[in-house]
Amino acid sequence: MSQIDDTPLWDVHVIEFARSKDQPLVDLVNGANDAGVLDLPFGFVLAQSGQRNVLIDTGFMKEGKGAEFSEKFGIPYWISPVRMLAELGVAPEDVTDIVLSHAHFDHMGSIGAFPNAQIYIQKRELLSWHEAMALPPQFGFLTAIINPDDLRAAFDAAVEHRLTLIEGDRDNLLPGLHVRLGEGHTLGQQFVIIETAQRKLVVSGDCVYSARNLTGHDHCGVYAPLNNAVGSVWEQLKTMDRINTEINGDLRNLIILHDNDRWAHLPLVREVEGFRIVKAS
Repeated sequence: MSQIDDTPLWDVHVIEFARSKDQPLVDLVNGANDAGVLDLPFGFVLAQSGQRNVLIDTGFMKEGKGAEFSEKFGIPYWISPVRMLAELGVAPEDVTDIVLSHAHFDHMGSIGAFPNAQIYIQKRELLSWHEAMALPPQFGFLTAIINPDDLRAAFDAAVEHRLTLIEGDRDNLLPGLHVRLGEGHTLGQQFVIIETAQRKLVVSGDCVYSARNLTGHDHCGVYAPLNNAVGSVWEQLKTMDRINTEINGDLRNLIILHDNDRWAHLPLVREVEGFRIVKAS
């Protein structure tokens, strides 16, 4: 793999592992009343450099409460993230690092499947959910998308000294891979910047659900906030602006994990039972 200024460059794949059924886009993007419904894709990222196999988010397993959450949120189409990684020759024990954008079940619900991975998450993200879980039941809206088993798995990783809590932005969390705090969807979400041979890529987590968030409706240029969030609209829009700056306004540099176009602009590597693996670098 080529290098520039001794900074490792990453090979990046986007891996689809689930789809919801008849999801109204307006449930996710404020003002998208004309967008109808779609089978919303769910994805995560594999970034590889040298001996490192890094996951940005992990998807979820249909085990225990994971199956309950899948049914609760109308996600009938699913394939194991572990199986999808095997299609690229990556076994669970080969995963060296996991960078979590945030703690919602569909983004960190598989962390227990990767026994050797060092896990990175914003300190504010993880601790805010412990605080929210301790609130009385009438605050349940806040934690509706949090699987307690995932928090337990993160604690187990901490006991094994495999959990790193990040405070704010960090360059070179891993060489050539950077994280930025991106509040709004949750209180401590982060987005990820990856240096590749072709360009710098930004993985948005759920800071951005759709290109409409950045382009505005009818490409008016006015940022459209999220309709699925526990943080403030103010912080959401500031985060979107940070992402837009990082990608230089070019959506080709952005990986949206719930891309309603299913990453159609990226070359297809493989399709497994209808789920796509695409090459982003």
